[in-house]
Amino acid sequence: MANIKSARKRARQAEKTRKHNMGLRSLMRTKIKNVVNACDAGDKDAAIAAYKDAVPVIDSMINKGIVNKNKAARHKSRLNKRIKALAA
Repeated sequence: MANIKSARKRARQAEKTRKHNMGLRSLMRTKIKNVVNACDAGDKDAAIAAYKDAVPVIDSMINKGIVNKNKAARHKSRLNKRIKALAA
């Protein structure tokens, strides 16, 4: 544990931020999982609805610094590819 008062405060802030970021990351993963589960079930309409619900969440994680823009683009691309595969 830190001895200096400012270092103790910084440790508290870092822990609080870490917990907040974990919640946001979990939300993003849940939204992605909803799309994947709908695709696995073969329900195209539900998959499209889940995708439309997931994209704004994924994009907001870029702005908050939770994920890199390339990782977010990769997720969106792979989810979109799964949905298009349902149509074929």
